[in-house]
Amino acid sequence: MPPVAPMLAKPVAGIPADRIYEPKWDGFRSIVFRDGDEVEIGSRNERPMTRYFPELVAAFLEELPERCVVDGEIVVPGDDGLDFWALQQRIHPAASRVHMLSEKTPATFVAFDLLALGDESFMDLPFAARRARLEEALGPGSVPGASVRLTPVTRDVDLAGKWFQQFEGAGLDGLIAKSPDVTYQPNKRVMEKVKHVRTADCVVAGYRVHKREADAVGSLLLGLYDDPAHPRAPASDHEAEPLLVSVGVVGAFPMARRRELFAELQPLVADMADHPWSWAESMAEEHRGQAGSRWNATKDLSFVPLRPERVVEVRYDYMEGFRFRHTAQFVRWRPDRDPLSCGYDQLEEPVPFDLAEVLAGRVT
Repeated sequence: MPPVAPMLAKPVAGIPADRIYEPKWDGFRSIVFRDGDEVEIGSRNERPMTRYFPELVAAFLEELPERCVVDGEIVVPGDDGLDFWALQQRIHPAASRVHMLSEKTPATFVAFDLLALGDESFMDLPFAARRARLEEALGPGSVPGASVRLTPVTRDVDLAGKWFQQFEGAGLDGLIAKSPDVTYQPNKRVMEKVKHVRTADCVVAGYRVHKREADAVGSLLLGLYDDPAHPRAPASDHEAEPLLVSVGVVGAFPMARRRELFAELQPLVADMADHPWSWAESMAEEHRGQAGSRWNATKDLSFVPLRPERVVEVRYDYMEGFRFRHTAQFVRWRPDRDPLSCGYDQLEEPVPFDLAEVLAGRVT
């Protein structure tokens, strides 16, 4: 049966009514195929990921029905919730490292849809029926210690709203809402996703040149000042000074605006030796393009340093450690804001929530 493109979700502003709601897991979307002793794990883009998760292959042989196709999410539980950084490290070319990480940071598979069981395809069934068959196949709850878990669901919109607020503290990033009647439609945005939206005022610390236009900005590099007495990010040699920490990028601009920004920012171009990030050799190495990208080894990560004098308000969903988890969205420039006032203290922090309770389905 592989490959199969997963069914997708479109963003909505609020929680829609009359749906089946489930947590939005922050991991690698995967469709798992088992046929006897054969297991294949397909990625969001239908690429094979089987070799990176040997512990899950063993778990699927032990915990999934003998012949099935299951849609879900690969996650890595950490001490304080989901650990997406640790999950990213699992994609590595060296078999020895893959094996080591499978023991050091074992993954969990959270199942949320059943596409086939035995010789029967369920893709034309409504979601409510597929969910019922998934519960029959895996059990209505999660077995303690199992690597395959069943995501919790509810039809109660008030409870879904409670989950939306609470589960962020366990590293989850919102809700998925599905019509009870929706069939499984590969690569179609027929589900809905609700994510947290927040704003922050950030310092523009540099830019990357557009990959196709030498006189246009590709993305702006964002920074926040950290408290050197209680740093969130790795400390520098200048521990008595405010630390400007790289927190992410913003880059969705029309091409005409990219060229305008390039011209506007030229008076702020600085020497790397005078830049606030020059103290962090590892960061300098990365931004000079010597580290590459885990997903694209040829991607140029070098940047043009700017004097940290401009402030931009951006929209983001949530933090992963001391950085924005996803690319931020431009809101407006803030010429009224002092760059040194742009720190972590402006950010909203979710209340911690026990991830084990979510994985075990003990949420009401």
